[in-house]
Amino acid sequence: MLKITVTCFALVSVLFLGKTLNYADQPKQKSSATLTGTLQKMIVENGSVTMNVDLNGLNGSNDLTARPVALQFAAATNSFFPILVFNDQLRGPEPGSIALVPQGRPVPLLPAALVGSLKQLVVEKLSPSAGFDLAVRDARTGLTFFNVEGHEYDYDSNAQLLTIAGGRLLISDEFARALGRPSDAGANVGRIAIGVAMQPVEVQTVVNGQTKSAVVPSLHQPLAGTSPGPDVIVGDLPAMQQSGSAGTQVGLAIATTSCNAGTEDLDWFALPQTDHPVIPQNLYRMSGGANNDERFEQLGQSWLKHAFTALTQDACGFGCNGVGGSHLGSGCSDPYSANLNGGQNGIGSRGWVNPFTGAYPSTANNHSGHSHDGVSHRVRVEIDDLNQNLNQGATYFAEAQYVTPHEYTWCQAHPGQCNMYNNVSYRQFMVSGTTNFNFSPVGNTIWRRPAISAWAGTGALLNQIEPDPGNDGIWFMGYKVTNPSPGVWHYEYALYNENLDRAIQSFSLPLGFGANISNIGFHAPPQEPGWSNDGTQNNQGYSSTPWGVTQTADSITWSTETFAQNQNANAIRWGTLYNFRFDSDQPPQAGNATIGFFKTGSPMMVAIQAPSGGATPTPTPTPTATPTATASTTPTATPRPTPTPRSSPPPRPRPTPLPRP
Repeated sequence: MLKITVTCFALVSVLFLGKTLNYADQPKQKSSATLTGTLQKMIVENGSVTMNVDLNGLNGSNDLTARPVALQFAAATNSFFPILVFNDQLRGPEPGSIALVPQGRPVPLLPAALVGSLKQLVVEKLSPSAGFDLAVRDARTGLTFFNVEGHEYDYDSNAQLLTIAGGRLLISDEFARALGRPSDAGANVGRIAIGVAMQPVEVQTVVNGQTKSAVVPSLHQPLAGTSPGPDVIVGDLPAMQQSGSAGTQVGLAIATTSCNAGTEDLDWFALPQTDHPVIPQNLYRMSGGANNDERFEQLGQSWLKHAFTALTQDACGFGCNGVGGSHLGSGCSDPYSANLNGGQNGIGSRGWVNPFTGAYPSTANNHSGHSHDGVSHRVRVEIDDLNQNLNQGATYFAEAQYVTPHEYTWCQAHPGQCNMYNNVSYRQFMVSGTTNFNFSPVGNTIWRRPAISAWAGTGALLNQIEPDPGNDGIWFMGYKVTNPSPGVWHYEYALYNENLDRAIQSFSLPLGFGANISNIGFHAPPQEPGWSNDGTQNNQGYSSTPWGVTQTADSITWSTETFAQNQNANAIRWGTLYNFRFDSDQPPQAGNATIGFFKTGSPMMVAIQAPSGGATPTPTPTPTATPTATASTTPTATPRPTPTPRSSPPPRPRPTPLPRP
């Protein structure tokens, strides 16, 4: 048994939850008519969390001797990890999470995936339907590192102190796959101990099981959200519809519901003011191979809906503070129907927007000088990519994103309160039809994760990359290797740019000695043609030319023109995903891909798998680009110079495999 260390911090501040507590919804040990007393809802004020882990177990060592190390964290102030206390007795926790702030010196020899997530870990109380009560996961990507079992809760009412002791840390399925050791899923690699001071945020008097009054401490002036600063997320994608058609394409629109998870009211000033969210919409398909999950492709993307006039609903259950209009209040939600998001005069080009800073001009939604057809500016998708006679067994995912300048400006003034990375959510939809289409949602909207996360549930590996922390956004490297027949391996790579302004210009992979490759392919979603006032250079739109392929004895490289050669070149701009693929006669081995950026920044390497190569080289087939059904490239908007970066650590990849949806 590893030693458990618990440290508690003093109470310093409070947070009020605007959501009314309904005691009748809570489990009862006795008849409700017998319950009389005081019911408190409490959240974490601050405290500490210690994970004692065995390095040998984490790293898959055959050494039976444990190498224990302690990972120390402070519990972030006002973490939303609510508990119910009735007459000073713990009635139990509710779903929520404790954000962890690393303390002390870094611990060497931890797995790279865990190291890359140490600054964004949370301990999460899961829903009653989950397989475990607690989990340790990456708050940004959702990757679960450890499931927790065997723990006990204890509450000291005098000290208002919650302790959770004896929890065993079990390697999750996702983490085991990321480590390359799927058989280690469920292995016990340590213990977790939690000691946190709690603060009441809602107090109710209960008489014979009925709530008679609610008392909120008079000094409390908090807001309904829980994330420091403004924090808009996509809380729901309730519907998708076909809004028009033209030629071989249909124009789709996706309904979105925004929620402000932050403690600050979010700026929502309509054009011509330039401080409101913009909302891109995307559609993806997972298909191919024996299980219809070999590849994950983007089928279409829209321009940007410019938000206006926030409502004061509470779709996410955060507890809306009632602020609306020119601000989305703390905890509040605002719905935009598919009809509204598909209204062509309210949709502006992506090209005007810096996706990391959220900056755009007051003329970013100018439709003068051009007219629309049924697919203009909407999610433009090829009919053949939706036709269910041609895509039997395929799975479809809608995705939306809220990009806003308020989060970035707040981050600049409040380091550590930067919420620009969690604004993407996705949801699966069922598609029916062959030329005209209907869409039905499947399951719930997956919060704060891009749609490519769904691919991770099929065995694909994902790395989240932040090339220039604090100065530009993030992108994802996804890949999957399958063995469709003896002696043949299919290599599938997907590069998704979430909010990286510099964009991606080239992708190069190593090839082992003697590795033969064939069936080289490239795929990108269709994009808008050039329009007047679309933000591209000379209003010409972006190039739709598929990336060129160059193969040598030890590498294969896809690339488009450089920024210096053509500012309208077909780079992977924000909110888009491109695919690269081939077959090989050699199995995979670990290697590094090289990524070249479009606007600025030196190339960087990212961990992937590539053909290992045989002992004897054989002639290599001449590579030719073979796009799939919608192999048109992804033009986005006119590149603007990226703001001059501040001094920051050297760019480095931070591998972060994502979880199952």
